[in-house]
Parts: sequence; C-alpha cells; structure tokens
Amino acid sequence: MNTLGFKVQFGCGLSAPEGWLNFDSSPTLRIQRLPLVGKALTRGRVRFPPTVRYGDVLRRLPLADESATHLYCSHVLEHLSLEDCRKALREGCRVLAPGGIFRGVLPDLELLARDYINDSRTDAALGFMTSSMLGRKRRGRGISGLASHVLGNSFHLWMWDFKSLTVELEAAGFHEVRRAVMGDSGEPAFSVVEDASRWTGCLGFQCCKR
Repeated sequence: MNTLGFKVQFGCGLSAPEGWLNFDSSPTLRIQRLPLVGKALTRGRVRFPPTVRYGDVLRRLPLADESATHLYCSHVLEHLSLEDCRKALREGCRVLAPGGIFRGVLPDLELLARDYINDSRTDAALGFMTSSMLGRKRRGRGISGLASHVLGNSFHLWMWDFKSLTVELEAAGFHEVRRAVMGDSGEPAFSVVEDASRWTGCLGFQCCKR
C-alpha cells in the first residue's frame, strides 16, 4: 500500500489523534472556529481539540479523489438516515485510493435484537429502545429544545447488522467486506484511532477500495 496518502477519519467528534485528518461537521465546531465570537457563542458546550477540522462527508470532504490510504469512522453511520449513510459511503470510496482500507465500528442491530428477544423482563422494550438510542424519553421544548436539535446529533436514525451493511458497502464501491475486531487490521496506523470502549459489543467491519 502507498504509505504517502492521507489517513482520514470522518465524524470524529472529540477523538482526533495526531497523524490523521480528523473531520467533523458539527455546527458547534463551525461556530467555535469563528474569529472573535466563536468561543462566546458556544460557551458551555464541548470544546473541539485543534486537531479536528470541519468537513462534511455528506457534501464533499476537502480532499482529492483517491488521496487517502486509510479511512475510519466510529459510531457515525447509525446517526445518519439511510440516504445520508449511502452518501457518506460513496464519499468515503471517492477519497480512498485503490487498495486502501476502510474500517469502522457501530452498534450491532442483530445483537441488540437478540438481547431484546431473549429478555423476558417486563421492561425489555424499554431496555431495547434505550440501548439502541432509537427512542426519546423526553422531548425538548422551546428555544433550548430547538438549539439541541440543531447543534446536536446524538440520536440514532438507522441501525445496521453485518449483512445489510455489507450490501451498502459493496454498492458504494468497496469489496472484501469482513467483520472486524479492534486491532486486527494489520495496519499500525489504525491503533491510534481505534478506542476499545467503542468496539466492545459492537459491529466492526473492514473493507477495501476496488
């Protein structure tokens, strides 16, 4: 593999290791980076580290075609609608060079569903809706609720199991899709971006660019 290309993470949140191009499209990040007024306007909200760059995988990352050798996302795809997830995968395929590796991790719908089916407790449905983050225990009202909706993206919009995700990855242009566990890529670069707490009990995947 060409080792001169970029290592790219999209939807990075606060996890932005050195040596990677870490992109996030949070409105909070964009406002924080405004000269003079950014810090004041986002006072009280999480501060993004300087290693995070603004970039929207649903539009176009500021990268040339096939300029990345490594691509990563952690708990991002489930926060996207079906249509947007497909856009993100196509954009990831655009920036990844042939032979490049794409790894990611997200909640495992199959595992969550099995746990729910096997749970005989009366509050099993409550547990499933909570663990899958598909439910809303309360709905924000007024200005604060609107601000939370605009500036935040904490809820899940579409869940995946390995079979359905494989279909989408292949449709986007990836191949050799397999299940992955943390640290099994054989590529040292991924060791600085993968977080064990984000992989436990979740669905990991790895694939390559055609």
